[in-house]
Amino acid sequence: MSYEAQFNKAVEIVKALPKDGPVQPTQDDQLYFYSYFKQGALFALFPPNLGDNDTTRPGMFDFVGKAKWDAWDKVKGTSKEDACKKYVERLIELLEKADDPGSKAHIEEIQAAT
Repeated sequence: MSYEAQFNKAVEIVKALPKDGPVQPTQDDQLYFYSYFKQGALFALFPPNLGDNDTTRPGMFDFVGKAKWDAWDKVKGTSKEDACKKYVERLIELLEKADDPGSKAHIEEIQAAT
């Protein structure tokens, strides 16, 4: 079982979640996914430590940008593997809470990813 394959499958599922479906991530969940996606995905693309947020914090009136920046900055130093695993674990928790056939199928897809 590859954590990278599970991460990629989880990202695919999160991106495809319907806005009116049984799984409704909160804003905190969305920021969590954003921060660990950035940390895990950027580590996959760049050498070590370039997954860390090294950008300038957005301006005073960019509320969404600041929230995203702060969320990503909080996970600074998290390894690629840990970031990917945390992303997957959080999605599985949300899917288990929904307890519907589609969510169960998504959990099976993630667990089967290799």
